[in-house]
Amino acid sequence: MEQKHGKEVKIALVALLGVFVLFVGMNFLKGLNIFSKGDVYYISFQDVSGLASSSPIYADGYPVGTVRSIDYDYSHEGKTKVTIDIDPKMRIPKGSSAVIESDMLGNVRVNLLLANNPREKVMPGEVIPGDMATGLMAKAATLIPVVEKMLPKLDSILTSINTLLANPAIAQSLQNIQVTTHNLTATTNELNRLMAGLNGQVPGLVKKANGVLDNTQTLTGNLAQLDVATTLAKVDATMQNVQAMTDKLNSNDGTLGLLMRDASLYNHLSSTANDADSLLIDLKAHPKRYVHFSLFGRKEKTPKK
Repeated sequence: MEQKHGKEVKIALVALLGVFVLFVGMNFLKGLNIFSKGDVYYISFQDVSGLASSSPIYADGYPVGTVRSIDYDYSHEGKTKVTIDIDPKMRIPKGSSAVIESDMLGNVRVNLLLANNPREKVMPGEVIPGDMATGLMAKAATLIPVVEKMLPKLDSILTSINTLLANPAIAQSLQNIQVTTHNLTATTNELNRLMAGLNGQVPGLVKKANGVLDNTQTLTGNLAQLDVATTLAKVDATMQNVQAMTDKLNSNDGTLGLLMRDASLYNHLSSTANDADSLLIDLKAHPKRYVHFSLFGRKEKTPKK
């Protein structure tokens, strides 16, 4: 009998040990360490959707504790008190807050937003204000009503696009665009051939241009060799002589000046010319009056008795 009771005691001890190991293992997997004694703080939340016991607590991306329990505060309606276990080495500055965050996979955690207060800190047992973080999922939830309002407009736009694409004119326009593109391609090929021909003629054009430049350079050299100062001096002297001659013609000195400016001299010359003209006319008409010519000499006339 004693051996039988000894076996039962051993089985009971093994069972208790298994339960203890199972309890410790489950809490370890949850992030709870029953052997460590952390500082206890409280967080007051308006909404704890998704938060559960053993949810991790982070500060600046580093795990610093876990959620120990969640209790609804009946004395303050709408408030939920969350008891957290924080590493004793963690210092929480006064003015810090906590938010509940969730990722795309639905994992929920508490993130401590540490304030910049190096003098004061939150003492264990005090309450930290908490709130729900407006993460990606929250933003997506706020966009759902907007998307629902846009769906009818998108459906109308897609219907209009389908109607537009079903129009035969669209297909004809696309065909015309294809023909135009083909013509542009042909024109481009022609331009390429033309440019190739011009490129072949460029050396000759360049040679001719070089010849013209050489002639221009020669002309420029000849012009540079001219004694421009001497030429301008001669031109100046000639202009001075012309000016002096003009001054003499305009003055009363000299024959040409008198002839151009004295009316009586002009009248005398005109009268003399007229007399000379009358004399020549009479000479032609009666030459014997003015010329006596004989081969045998002149016979003297005998006086009449």
